[in-house]
Amino acid sequence: MFVWRLLSRLSCSPVRGLRIYKFRTVWPPGGIYHYSSQPPSKDVWVHYRFGRPVLSLRFPSGQQSHFTLTPMLTTVGDLLRDVMSKDAGVTAAALLTAAGHKISSCTLMETVLDKDFQLVINNVAHRVCALGQGPSHEHVLGLDDMKHLVHLLHTALTLPQHLHIKHSELLRRQEELCCQLQSLEEVRVQMAKEAETKALVLGWVGLAYLSLQGGFLGYLTWYVFAWDIMEPITYFISCTTSMIFFAYYILTRQDFVFPQVRDRQFLNFFYSKALRQKFDVQKYNKLKDELAKVEGELRRLRSIIKLQLPAH
Repeated sequence: MFVWRLLSRLSCSPVRGLRIYKFRTVWPPGGIYHYSSQPPSKDVWVHYRFGRPVLSLRFPSGQQSHFTLTPMLTTVGDLLRDVMSKDAGVTAAALLTAAGHKISSCTLMETVLDKDFQLVINNVAHRVCALGQGPSHEHVLGLDDMKHLVHLLHTALTLPQHLHIKHSELLRRQEELCCQLQSLEEVRVQMAKEAETKALVLGWVGLAYLSLQGGFLGYLTWYVFAWDIMEPITYFISCTTSMIFFAYYILTRQDFVFPQVRDRQFLNFFYSKALRQKFDVQKYNKLKDELAKVEGELRRLRSIIKLQLPAH
């Protein structure tokens, strides 16, 4: 009994200078209220960013998220659904007025932001201060927001014209590169044909040599000498051929694979021909790379113009 009287006296004698904020849980039975001496919650606050109000929320799990609001379009139900879907630990969420009355899910956030309100998450109420009065809060705060909006407006007004101008410039550059490459391409095609022919002839020459070698060794074995005499000769010929293949690997750092050997001979013949005709291979490659880059930019730009995507 003594303890109960002491608590009653303390509750009837509030401390001077102590501000009391009243909070109520979601639809508490019997009108039960909770009192707190803390200022508005630091876990939930509303501020402006790029001219739009943003609700910043620190969830019970510690994760912090930001919800951009469109006052004239976003409703209370939209905000609560976004809050509950953002964190799996949120099982219940509601918006209450400063007096503790439930706000309908169909209410626009423009009406809610005019006054202080409470955001209740998992039966824990957070007081949120209002941004200010007015029919709409979609205004700009700060020089950075103004610059951002001016940039968006400038992009929206000048982007189509800028894209078409850039498209025309790329087409002109593509035409110039094609004109420069036309004469070089004709010479390159002619040299490539000659190099291809020489590489093919070299392959046939190798086949003819092996055929003649096999026929000559067979003639010596059956008509001139006996197998006892030709066996060591063929052994040394096989060893010599293996040494030739190994020497090819040492010199070229490549295995003696016929497609690679053919490509290597083709390049040797091509560059020898280019050196004799003073064909600038580096200039040709540079022009081809630039043409491929311009064509890639044209494809990307046409997709942007067709789909109305932002250019980066």
